[in-house]
Amino acid sequence: MTNADAAELRLIEAADGIELTQVDLTEMTQLLEGWLTTLTRALTEHQLQRPQSLRDAHVLVLEINEINELLSASATGWTRQWALLEPAKLLAQAFDDRVMLLVFGKFNAGKSSLCNLLAERFSAHGRVVKYFHLDAGRIVRTTQPLQEGATETTARLQGVSLGHSMVLLDTPGLHSVTPENAALTQRFTDSADAILWLTSSTSPGQVQELNEMARELHRSKPLLPVITRSDVVEEDELDGEIVKLLRNKTPANRQLQEDDVHLRAQSKLRQMGVPPDVLKAPVSISAHVAREQRQTPQALCESGFIRLCGAVLDLIGPARAYKQRKPVEVLLHHLEENVSGTIKASIQPALSRLLSRMMQQRERLQELRPRITKMVWRQVASSLPRMLEEFDHSGDVAKLSRELGDLLQRTLAYEVSLELGEHEFRMPEGGDDLQAKISADLGYEVVSAGNGTNESILPNPSPSTVNHERLHDALQEVIHQRLVEQLEVVFEQCGRAFDEIENSARVLQVALARQDTALLKVKNQLRCANE
Repeated sequence: MTNADAAELRLIEAADGIELTQVDLTEMTQLLEGWLTTLTRALTEHQLQRPQSLRDAHVLVLEINEINELLSASATGWTRQWALLEPAKLLAQAFDDRVMLLVFGKFNAGKSSLCNLLAERFSAHGRVVKYFHLDAGRIVRTTQPLQEGATETTARLQGVSLGHSMVLLDTPGLHSVTPENAALTQRFTDSADAILWLTSSTSPGQVQELNEMARELHRSKPLLPVITRSDVVEEDELDGEIVKLLRNKTPANRQLQEDDVHLRAQSKLRQMGVPPDVLKAPVSISAHVAREQRQTPQALCESGFIRLCGAVLDLIGPARAYKQRKPVEVLLHHLEENVSGTIKASIQPALSRLLSRMMQQRERLQELRPRITKMVWRQVASSLPRMLEEFDHSGDVAKLSRELGDLLQRTLAYEVSLELGEHEFRMPEGGDDLQAKISADLGYEVVSAGNGTNESILPNPSPSTVNHERLHDALQEVIHQRLVEQLEVVFEQCGRAFDEIENSARVLQVALARQDTALLKVKNQLRCANE
């Protein structure tokens, strides 16, 4: 037996002898489910309250309604997303007694070719090899090897069972030309116990691929980078003619690419906050050269296949450990990505927009205060000459106060409704109370005449004795003072409505932050339990 035969036989025998033991996941499952229950209750209890003083068309009411709709629809959305994982869970259950390796990468990365080469080697050592594909989530057995092609031929999930304890699941291209195929790949990543990430040597470890790899590594799922198509076409002379031959890349060239992929992968992991020890060292292989050269021991060794066998052998232990805790990992992924991820992607930004819009509304109020004051002042003050002329004829201070109070009240209500029509106000005191205040400010006392009207007494001057200039100045001062007081009441109501919104939004933000921290704590417990 050659060294190459012994190396691949160690992998085959190890794959046949994988022992899978049951682990009690009850406590962790209860913690995760309890977290979801608490979060759902918090979203219900912290629905944003709409202030009664804001009408339906107010921009803040629209924002509040949007957030409350998101809160109400969240649980339904999470349930739907959990249901989408059902095919992956069923697939995992179908191979519950085997370690499943998901072959993952861009289309045309040589995934099917590598799977077929591994299958051929298991067959060469007398192991049972069974091919299959998925049809609407149902496993369909077939005698045909996996489809291969230079174009994207894998439009469905296909796989091969190797021996008694290992399964390879071949996926459509990760960044597929067909969006449905890429989505299919993403949905089934949860079914795997480890990932073979295949990247072509023509452009190994592209950033887009590393982003997807980091996502899997963030789940603490073991991942082995495999640089495929590690070969070159060279010209040679054969029987006097120039022919093109496919040859392996040199060991030095392969090492350079492996080091480059490893360094960039580690850099990505640091950015993602993922422990670097989850990443396995990359290996290079040319399945085409190995098969073209009839899979001889030398061809298998020089093509990189033997190194691949050793790397996969080292992957079995971590994959088995992951498989034992996979049910809680799948639930954790769902809670992180679909539940917490949805909150971070929709609810939290909506809350930030609401608070930002509210600050804009507060600033608008500050801008409107002098504008409304100016508009009301102009309209009321412009009527003073007429009122004073009428006072010259009547000498009736009560009438003057009443007309001035009514005009101020009507003008203020009109301007407020014009500028703040989306608010509902309890307008400041008017009528007799305002008239009494104006008369008092002018130095008169207003009492009831007993017939539903008011009259001024003490003193009761003759119009001819009134200093009109002083009276005009006094009336202007009265108008300004009362206008400032009444606007203060109006804007105080607006401020209370905004305070109510802000307090409600802040409470919800705190509740969401608390739940985010709680999920991280549960996740850390899971990680510590597996160390």
